[in-house]
Amino acid sequence: MGGHILSVAIVSGSGGLVGSEASQRFAAAGYDVVGIDNDMRRLFFGADASTLWNVDRLERSIGSGYWHFSVDIRNREAVRDVFRIYGREVEVVVHAAAQPSRDWGEREPSTDFAVNALGTLNLLEATREFAPEASFIFTSTNKVYGDAPNSLPLIELDTRYDIEPGNRYHAGIREDMSIDACHHGVFGASKAAADLMVQEYGRSFGLNTVCFRTGTLAGKHQSATSHHGLLSYLMRCVISGTHFTVYGYKGKQVRDLMHASDLVTAFIEYSKNPRPAEVYNIGGGRKISFSIVEAIDRVQALTGKQMNWSYLSVMRAGDAIWWIGDSSKFETHYPQWALTRNLDMIFEEVHEMNVDRWSEAT
Repeated sequence: MGGHILSVAIVSGSGGLVGSEASQRFAAAGYDVVGIDNDMRRLFFGADASTLWNVDRLERSIGSGYWHFSVDIRNREAVRDVFRIYGREVEVVVHAAAQPSRDWGEREPSTDFAVNALGTLNLLEATREFAPEASFIFTSTNKVYGDAPNSLPLIELDTRYDIEPGNRYHAGIREDMSIDACHHGVFGASKAAADLMVQEYGRSFGLNTVCFRTGTLAGKHQSATSHHGLLSYLMRCVISGTHFTVYGYKGKQVRDLMHASDLVTAFIEYSKNPRPAEVYNIGGGRKISFSIVEAIDRVQALTGKQMNWSYLSVMRAGDAIWWIGDSSKFETHYPQWALTRNLDMIFEEVHEMNVDRWSEAT
C-alpha cells in the first residue's frame, strides 16, 4: 500500500456484477479502489456462484490500484478497521454487497436481514465516522416496492403484460409509488430497511447518500444462479441443457434490463455532484425490457438450441407482474447520463460470456 493516496473508492461486494464493474470504472477514473468481499455468495448459492474468480481478475487487471479485504460487512469492527486505514481520503463508497435472493431470504430471514440491513448500517456508520464528505452510493432494488405494481391496471398481450395507456406510470414506475401496504418478501423488506436508513443518514447526518432502485441487471462478470442473475442464468441453462422453471403469470411477467456499466456510469455522475438523501428508480425503461417467454425466445435464437424448461402456475409471493422503472428523475438531475447498451447488445454480451464457461457441460 505504498505511495501517497490521492483519492479512494471503497466498494463492498467488489466481486459481484455491480461491485466489480464499479471497481474497474473508478480505478480507470483515477481512484485507488478498496474492495470488500468475503465470498458470501458462495455460501448463499453454492460453488458455481463464488466470486473469487472475479476478485482475482480485479487484482490482475487493476494491479496495485486495487486492495482487497475479505471482510464480512456484518462485523462492525472489521468494517471500521478498513475505513480507519483510509480515513478522509475516501471520496466514494459504493455499497453493492447483499443477500440478493427472494427465495434464500425466506429460508434464513435473520441472515438476510443482518447482511442487507445491519451490514448497510455498519457501512453508513463507518462512513459517518471516518469519511463524512464521501458520496455513499447504495445499490437498492425495485423489490422495495414489493408487489405494489400489481395493483396497476394491467393488460395481457400475446407475449407480455403491459400497463394501460394513459396511466400515470405508463412510461415506467416513478419514485412516488408507495412502498407500504404490499407484500415485499423477506428480501424486499430487508432491502427497504437498508434503503430507508441510507436516506436517513443523508437527512439526519448530512451524508451524501443516494439509493439507486434497480430492475434486472446484466453484464460479463456475474456469477449467476437459479436464485439471482436472471438473464445470465437463462443463458447458462440453454447452453448447458440445465432445466429452467418459469413461475406464474404464463411467463409474461415483464422486467426492464440495464447493463451494469450504465448503472456505474450513473454512480460516477452522482459522485461528481452528490445530492444528499436522493432516491432514483433506474433501469432500461420500455425500450430495454422483456418478458420471460420473450427472453427464452431470444436466448434460443442466439444459441440455436431449445431450452429445457417447464411452467408452474404457482405465483411467487411478492413478485411483480410488471416492472419497468422510470429513470427520468435521474436523467433530469444528471443530464450527462444516458443508456449505452440496448437489448440486443446486452443479450449478445451475456451469451458470449456464458459460452466459454458452460458449453463444456453440453
